[in-house]
Amino acid sequence: MNKIYLDNAATTPLAEEVIDAMVNTMKMNFGNPSSTHSFGQEAKILIENVRRQIADYLHVSPAEIIFTSCGTESNNMIIKSSVEHLGVERIISSPLEHKCVSESILDMKNRKGVEVAYIRPNEKGDIDLNKLEELLKASDKKTLVSLMHANNEIGNIVDIKKIAELCKANNALYHSDTVKTMAHMEFDFSDILVDFASCSAHKFHGPKGIGFAFIRKATGLRGIITGGPQERSLRAGTENVAGIVGLGKALELCTNNMEAYAAHIRDIKEYAIEKLSAEVPNIKFNGRSGEMDHSVDSVLSALLPYKNPLIGLQLDMKGIAISQGSACSSGASKPSMVMMMVLSEDEMDHCTPLRISFSHMTTKAEIDALAEALKEISKDFAIEKTNVEHR
Repeated sequence: MNKIYLDNAATTPLAEEVIDAMVNTMKMNFGNPSSTHSFGQEAKILIENVRRQIADYLHVSPAEIIFTSCGTESNNMIIKSSVEHLGVERIISSPLEHKCVSESILDMKNRKGVEVAYIRPNEKGDIDLNKLEELLKASDKKTLVSLMHANNEIGNIVDIKKIAELCKANNALYHSDTVKTMAHMEFDFSDILVDFASCSAHKFHGPKGIGFAFIRKATGLRGIITGGPQERSLRAGTENVAGIVGLGKALELCTNNMEAYAAHIRDIKEYAIEKLSAEVPNIKFNGRSGEMDHSVDSVLSALLPYKNPLIGLQLDMKGIAISQGSACSSGASKPSMVMMMVLSEDEMDHCTPLRISFSHMTTKAEIDALAEALKEISKDFAIEKTNVEHR
């Protein structure tokens, strides 16, 4: 059976060039980057080269890039340290955030008494920036705004430049979870004045277990993992040298080929919308994911017009990997918070959400196979429904 991978929002396949770069590093540059001898300093040079590469991509200072294990660690560090060390007493966010953000905020509310205000999205998953401005003006408490750049389940994009401007005008800090968009879009943080952002390499064909946090130097944020001077004393612990090199190689491939990759993924998504609409009657697309100009090209959130909690397993048995929501919530017995925000009660009771996500490696033949598989499954449910009605 030829396997088909359509769950790129969960993780992406490693590029061959990334694997080669990492293997070479593990063979040739095993020194501890904190060691003063040549073995250590050779490893240190590799790390600093990638740090400068990321800084150039974001148009920031290398000192503002801190390597972490992943986006989750970056988000935890930024939110918790903002409360612990920057005096943040109030956080504004939305129910659409990734669990690592929402649970970090809840932790700060429960343990530190931080006031939390949520902006409820509309049925399309849009955040009202007028409401954000109202909330910013409603309190003099030191405030952190945490709103992700693009949603990992429905693909909706927010205007991070506008949000950053609103935060600056109201003396608030702004953190954006950019895991879904980093390395997939151009960024200029000298113009987009976010204070903090997060990244995870495995979302753009790099290795798992490595990411980074952008921490604007002027904020004065401090680390929450102590025990050494690594990463400007913001993240103690021996650096993952091979992982950092892999991140750098993946970023290089994505930035050098950004236009071509984006054009391919956009074409695939347009084709998927057309093909699925033709083969699965009454299919719906959630949030803004079916609108090409209002969502990331790599995510398509579909809603099948029948209840089938085994759809993921059925597709997997046909060799097709997809998700029914965020990978971090895949074991949950109830719909994700994102789905609860954008679906009606009737849709949650009688329909089945699917998250289909693409990369530059996805082909139209794979979309054809998915459409055919869903057509077969949908036909079975139509027969089942008819039999029930005739009893």
